[in-house]
Amino acid sequence: MSAGILAIDVGGSGLKAAVIDDTGKLLSDRIRVPTPHPCPPALCVETLAGLVAPLTGYDRISIGFPGVVREGKVLTAPNLGTEAWAGFALAEAVSATLDGHPVRMINDAEMQGFGIVKGEGLELVVTLGTGCGTALFRNGELMPHMELAHHPIHEDKTYDEWLGRAALDEAGKKHWSKRVHKMIDILFVLLHYDHLYLGGGNAKHVEGDLPPTVSVASNEAGLEGGAALWRASKPA
Repeated sequence: MSAGILAIDVGGSGLKAAVIDDTGKLLSDRIRVPTPHPCPPALCVETLAGLVAPLTGYDRISIGFPGVVREGKVLTAPNLGTEAWAGFALAEAVSATLDGHPVRMINDAEMQGFGIVKGEGLELVVTLGTGCGTALFRNGELMPHMELAHHPIHEDKTYDEWLGRAALDEAGKKHWSKRVHKMIDILFVLLHYDHLYLGGGNAKHVEGDLPPTVSVASNEAGLEGGAALWRASKPA
């Protein structure tokens, strides 16, 4: 039996981790610490090292990061500060800090999506947290990343600005939920998805009846989805 996978979920408000097996089943408790603010790369890596220190029994690492990532490097980090993060090789830094274990990294919404989707048709995952992330799958296969978080949805406001945590706090659950329902309609016109899953820590605040093609998913899938990064022969 192979050793486990250390799954790390980097969020705008919290850093989470757990050890999982090749199917995504938890082999340890989930652990969490608040995300430092500000959170430059070196401090993030240092905080992650302290977070996962109690965890053992893994030989690979999966990271979900809130931004555009490519080949182990961060391209954007809208909720952590793109100016400080752009070009930072987070996968390499975490590997060097954690005994040289190999690291694969992907956008956090996409990693959560791997833990949610059923592999049937066109499935869209929208994470409602500090910002608003998206991941699109066709028959279980991840499609090219779309950074809808920075696309305008209402007047000059982006998905992040109109649906993120700050917007929920400012507008209140009732008005914010109306925005979520509007987003659901817009995304259906855009993609004609077979099913849309609402994930992230704020999905539980959505009020009103959802269409039969939309459901609220567990926010814990952000870690379980880390197993999928090691099913492909090429790093994500």
